Amino acid sequence: MKKSEKDSLVHKVVEEIYADHPFLWEKFGQNGVDRTEEDNYHHLDHLESAYEMQSAAFFLDYTEWLNNVLTSRNVGTDLIVDNFQRLIRLLSEADIENEKERLVYIDYLKQATSYLYTLSE
Repeated sequence: MKKSEKDSLVHKVVEEIYADHPFLWEKFGQNGVDRTEEDNYHHLDHLESAYEMQSAAFFLDYTEWLNNVLTSRNVGTDLIVDNFQRLIRLLSEADIENEKERLVYIDYLKQATSYLYTLSE
């Protein structure tokens, strides 16, 4: 995925998250916005690696690690699911140069979201 495509996705998802969850601003402030942006670049970087490796398992392992780290910092699994669902929607709507890559990212995100749902049951 091109850097400009990543930048656009990250900007949109972070803007949406903080617009829809204003309590996050109150709880984490600008540092939270910065970390959410950083996290979303990590999500996309791990999706890119998983795509190149043709390994959904790689992204699922990352998702498990991410959930452990963020829940230990009082960020609930539900917010990770919310983030991944936004990425799925935004990727579905986005004009990404590599169509196959876009579709694989969506698939891996859906698998990760399903996995996260099992943790909250």
